[in-house]
Amino acid sequence: MKIAVILPAAGMGKRFGQASGAASAADLLGAGAGVSKIELDLAGKPVFVRSIELFAGLAVVGQILLAVNPDAIDDFRFRWGDKAGFHGVTLVAGGRAERWETVLKALAAVDRSCTHVAVHDAARPLASSRLIDRVFDAAERYPAVIPGMPVNATLKKVVDAEAGNDPLDAIFGEAGKANAKVRRVVATVDRSDLVEVQTPQVFEIGLLRRAYAQITEGKVTGKGITDDAGLVEALGEPIHVVEGEATNFKITRPDDLKLADAWVRATEQKTRAEIGRKRLFKDDDE
Repeated sequence: MKIAVILPAAGMGKRFGQASGAASAADLLGAGAGVSKIELDLAGKPVFVRSIELFAGLAVVGQILLAVNPDAIDDFRFRWGDKAGFHGVTLVAGGRAERWETVLKALAAVDRSCTHVAVHDAARPLASSRLIDRVFDAAERYPAVIPGMPVNATLKKVVDAEAGNDPLDAIFGEAGKANAKVRRVVATVDRSDLVEVQTPQVFEIGLLRRAYAQITEGKVTGKGITDDAGLVEALGEPIHVVEGEATNFKITRPDDLKLADAWVRATEQKTRAEIGRKRLFKDDDE
């Protein structure tokens, strides 16, 4: 098994910026239009570099592809080409609108020697080596493997609440009213067989190419497909799930970045302390 890792990173982080009152991550940074959330600092390193380091150096990984915004790839290469090159990463132009476009373009650049493709969100920099090992080990036995976490929260299905006819609206309009959107619960969803899907998702390369061919051949539109496993499901092929991790979350909003930063700093501090103890006890033994 030889795996090509695709890191989709073509999005501009609009949800990230809007959570802080900005239009995009670039506006939040006060930077140019090509800057995205994956370039934000995470405990001393850009988010995307943390994600690259999850796979760099693994014997089973033959290629790492970072797919960025096609309109900003030259600027990105100018800013980060040295770091990407240091890790042997190939920069490719992704899509402009949908995630599947980015993965499809990156697939075209996968080396022919690779037998499998792992797709991992560039904005998920906290996946542990144990998680990656679990997914990769299962991929040797099954053609499509994804990590997933059991859903612990109570889930409700809702619909938009019917607007009431308040006679005072004609006089005062919306003045003094709360702006919170109100929806009505219609059912509680059984969560016993539900999982929250994560990445990396690993596929036998021929299977993933067939899955994406459904879009290029016009059999499916790609609308509503939020991960690569969804396209494989559309083929009628089975997907196998291994245990994910609570810390393998996607950085979508500023609070996610704060949490990730705290986690990385705490983990690195613990690692340094353990190394220090090992050296101390080694010296004592000597």
